[in-house]
Amino acid sequence: MVEDSDVFQQALASLQRAAGLPVVFGGMVGERRRITLTEMRGTRTTALNNLAVSSGTGLGGKVLALAKPSAVADYADSTDISHEYDRPVLAESLRAVLAVPVVVDGVVRAVLYGATRQRLAFGDKVLTTGMCVGRELGAELRIRAEVARRLAVAQTSPTAERQSTSALEEVREANAELRTIAHDVADPELRQRLLEVCARLSGGGTPRPAAGVWLSPRELDVLSWVGVGCGNAETARRLGLLPETVKSYLRSAMHKLGTHNRYETVVTARRLGLLP
Repeated sequence: MVEDSDVFQQALASLQRAAGLPVVFGGMVGERRRITLTEMRGTRTTALNNLAVSSGTGLGGKVLALAKPSAVADYADSTDISHEYDRPVLAESLRAVLAVPVVVDGVVRAVLYGATRQRLAFGDKVLTTGMCVGRELGAELRIRAEVARRLAVAQTSPTAERQSTSALEEVREANAELRTIAHDVADPELRQRLLEVCARLSGGGTPRPAAGVWLSPRELDVLSWVGVGCGNAETARRLGLLPETVKSYLRSAMHKLGTHNRYETVVTARRLGLLP
């Protein structure tokens, strides 16, 4: 959870601000399908810190089990949940509580909570806001997990294996995927780190200019997918572009590199260290 604390705190701040909730908190789902509450904003005590919530118990455990958001207007008096966690919740004087699942690849990976210290029936706006923030956090966690997986493969593969044809194709595909993922990342620092990884995959450092000419990020994105065998339509689908836009980027890259077809353009870009 430590490595994802920054993005989790950003999600909590967004939920707190957009929904107008004084208290927000949450945590990741770990072993034995338990939520460990590690991230807090607006709390007055340490009662909730590192609280472990099991699947099916309390409000968060209900959300974890059903993979659906849920809320109670008055936690202590609610008959819709079990009450294993009344002591820490009441120590924070929490009454109305909302919980939303954070789903990654169809599995609940975390739960976000929002709460007030007064009895309150949450309206649709608060519920919708909570679900939107949960979806955004899920997308960010998915991206980070994929990046970590790709980097682990690259770092643990033996040198000789990395030099083989199949390993080289894996590196090229990883480069294309990481460049695509970078465009979906909200955090500018993480986006820059991803692009720096792509630069290392392409030649171990900063790409060299072709006679003083640089390809734009989108031109490199397009060539990355073309270089692993994707046609214009597939490249467009992966990048969320129109096929005509892909063709435009290809023509621009050809003009800059002085090439005449897709194959020659990819080969030239690789020779110059712009692509792996």
